Amino acid sequence: MISPIALNQDWKTRLIPLPRFVTALLMATAIAASSALAMDELPDLGEAARAELSPQLERKIGERILNEIRLREPSYVDDPELSDYLNHLGGRLVAASANPTADCYFFLVRDNTVNAFAMFGGFIGVNTGTLLTAQSESELAAVLAHEVSHVLQAHLARQIMREKQSSIATMIAMAVGVLAARSNSQVATAAIASAQAGSIQAQLAYSRDFEREADRVGFQTLSQAGFDVRGMADFFGRLQQAGRVYENSAPVYMRSHPLTVERMSDMQNRAQSAPYRQVADSLDFHLVRAKLRAQTGTPQEGISEFGKQLREKKYASEVAVRYGLSYSLLRAKDIMGAQREFDALAALKPSSPLLAGLAATIRTADNDPGGAAAIYRDGLQRYPQSMALIYGYAEALLAAKRYEQARSFLESQLQFHASDYKLHGLLARTFSATGKRLLQHRAQAEFYLLQGQLGPAVEQLQFAQQAADGSFFEQSAVDARLRELRRQQAEEAKQKRTGL
Repeated sequence: MISPIALNQDWKTRLIPLPRFVTALLMATAIAASSALAMDELPDLGEAARAELSPQLERKIGERILNEIRLREPSYVDDPELSDYLNHLGGRLVAASANPTADCYFFLVRDNTVNAFAMFGGFIGVNTGTLLTAQSESELAAVLAHEVSHVLQAHLARQIMREKQSSIATMIAMAVGVLAARSNSQVATAAIASAQAGSIQAQLAYSRDFEREADRVGFQTLSQAGFDVRGMADFFGRLQQAGRVYENSAPVYMRSHPLTVERMSDMQNRAQSAPYRQVADSLDFHLVRAKLRAQTGTPQEGISEFGKQLREKKYASEVAVRYGLSYSLLRAKDIMGAQREFDALAALKPSSPLLAGLAATIRTADNDPGGAAAIYRDGLQRYPQSMALIYGYAEALLAAKRYEQARSFLESQLQFHASDYKLHGLLARTFSATGKRLLQHRAQAEFYLLQGQLGPAVEQLQFAQQAADGSFFEQSAVDARLRELRRQQAEEAKQKRTGL
């Protein structure tokens, strides 16, 4: 049993060992109440708590929490192909929602349990176990639609602001509880218990109201996006059955999103009254699941599992099974075997950015960066929005020592993706390879800044100032950017001193 956490006392010294992902959430939020707030850490909720938690502040808080997870949480899945798929699917739902211009970002956590959670500012986390448990793309979309509804209805902000008459420490403790609930309900209970006892039952009741609202809005979004609305009731019904069979180890999603008889009946009734719609799963849905399975356990286990499915012809997608087998063989460093299986699936003439990515990765493993670059280039002709192919093409150009081509490509991509820290990091590597020190440090500064690391960003710009290889205009740009970041540092230091 996890002991309660005294969040409104000395938080840093009283935090007990927790699952690392939960700890990242706790620390990223709890740090806001500390008088020792670092300049590049989470902003204090102070004034917003006393007035209004604006969407802008919500977004800033969410960005800081996600940056903490990216930097410190090993279970964060840094896989551009999986991220591309999840954000494409989530973006389709947002576009079909009542607020199609909403800014949502979806990310994966490597955890076999079934769970998903909405954070501040439109950031939505999904456990890999959720993708593997969903039996159809409509079921997975149902989970995302539910979480998107939490975001679009501003449930987290409304839930926190409901307690705005409480102390700031209490409010942040409640925020920690709500965020942690999306990962571990026991930790959430402990966190909420540290806040004022009188507000706990109201907090939980309010959450149940929001769950019902997220069901209703999510159902509508799922339908508008063209998915099978039965996916919501089917997925939650299967989890509910699992909870009955394994009462002491019910799915985490059920503990953090409690399913009542009323909610289940409402979803089932809505599905029955809706027109029948048979929706085929996308190939990418099957490929993503195959990739996750191939990444789990040893390469030999993947080879055995996918090989058995092929022999027994027990699969929903032959392409996905051969993809998983090829990926597993590549993990086992059997490049010839991986290429052989990829050729077999290519004969089926499928089309997906994930297939282009695997073909290029096999070429890279075979020490053929030029061949990999050609595959990435052709893939981008068909899938120009694939960030995985964009990163892969830049990496292949660098490996092939085609630095000027890499620079031109990256600078063109940054015109469309100016806030992509990975592109800035790749550009910094390109400048480093060609000995352009000022430009290297300037790009590296943006790489750090976009990850919420203001101090290291300032340091990189100072290095750029000391470089003697920049033009007058390049040096002037560095000076101006450094002044801007130092003003930002001073403002954050002022906020720290005044407690705002």
